[in-house]
Amino acid sequence: MTDRFAESRRLFARAQHSIAGGINSGIRKMEQPVPLYFTRGAGSRLWDVDGNEYIDFQTGQGALLFGHAPTGLADALAAQARLGTHWAAQSELEIAVAERLQAMVPGVERVRFANSGTEVVMSALRLARAFTGKPLVLKFEGHYHGWSDEGLIGFAPPPDQWGADDEPSRLHPSKGVIPEVLEHFVVARWNDPDHLRKRVEQFRGQIAAIIFEPVLCNTGCLEPAPGMLSTIRDLCNRAGALMIADETITGFRFGPGGAQGFYGFSPDLSIFGKAIGGGVPFAALGGRAKFFEPIIRGEVVHAGTLNANPLCLAASRWCLDQIRTLGGQHPAGLQRLGARLITGLEKLAREYAVPLQVQGPALVFHTTILKPGAAPGPIRDYRDYVQRHDAQRWAHLRRCLLEQGVRAVERGLWFMSLAHTEADIDAALTRATAAFAQHAAEWEA
Repeated sequence: MTDRFAESRRLFARAQHSIAGGINSGIRKMEQPVPLYFTRGAGSRLWDVDGNEYIDFQTGQGALLFGHAPTGLADALAAQARLGTHWAAQSELEIAVAERLQAMVPGVERVRFANSGTEVVMSALRLARAFTGKPLVLKFEGHYHGWSDEGLIGFAPPPDQWGADDEPSRLHPSKGVIPEVLEHFVVARWNDPDHLRKRVEQFRGQIAAIIFEPVLCNTGCLEPAPGMLSTIRDLCNRAGALMIADETITGFRFGPGGAQGFYGFSPDLSIFGKAIGGGVPFAALGGRAKFFEPIIRGEVVHAGTLNANPLCLAASRWCLDQIRTLGGQHPAGLQRLGARLITGLEKLAREYAVPLQVQGPALVFHTTILKPGAAPGPIRDYRDYVQRHDAQRWAHLRRCLLEQGVRAVERGLWFMSLAHTEADIDAALTRATAAFAQHAAEWEA
């Protein structure tokens, strides 16, 4: 049988001799049967070095809200590149992008720019500690806030190290972390307001901030339970802590006001990444003016040679203008297409007896395959996800989908983009039919 990924295999083998592990981000090694190498993308499609075409629902881990290589974005980048790619100084572009953020997100009165969500998280937590004078940050199990010493605490602890239900462990999945960093965090379970209240009370007077993904996209695509976001807001008000919404994934995907506009809450600080730059390395910290005072006074250091890089700013201005132009049409269009795809995937799962369960607000969603004997029903938090999701079986189905030309995120997340069409959904479901048949035959065998 012809190996449809032969050239990707060859390049991956070659990469072992120059790139540590052959890849530049750990999650990419999860791709089976081999990390793929791509030559180009256009709209909703991707082509790899072997000439295989994919309908792409990975969309650059959610960064490509506008699809691959949109003409307007390419033109904006090219025009700026001819003027200069980097000055390490100011430009009117940075004011233009900041003013757009102010106009789009009600709680954004001031901003600072950086190059990745990880950097912005670090800045937000530093700022919160300086502003409040308190040492601890509360985060939730399964929530991802970048790969730093601070961002990954409590992200994916193994079941034998979870700790008690009422006191989740403070663990970091990486070696080499400064041990004392863990002592400055409190970990809580997501979607349990009563549990959260107890954790905040347990550390009364010590919590500088509560940070969270408004929709837990990094673990199962779990929307906030009723009362969860209002509880965070109320507890922050009572405790004198900052409410920090990490909208790296949700920002602008959920509409001009991000997830905070979509769900109707008002954080103190917001983290924006991915879609804000349309695929360039760009991120922003936004929030109420008073919380930026320690930076303004020079008491908190926020620096970076490439911060407010004009090439990235040109891209961001184009991206934000597209969202503003769409107005009330967005994210309704994404939800409509996503709902069609979900319905089709659920129908295929029933036809081929695959215990697949879909969860999320349609514009982004997660496909979980239930373990044998696991109860169906909405997944509530990280522990519930780990206990019920058959990661091995999903990896096999994902590989079958890939072989048929449908690409989702390795861990089961699907992103709708503004480049996807009704025809793409039809084509994806036709291809998925063959993938489900292949999976059902091979998995049972």
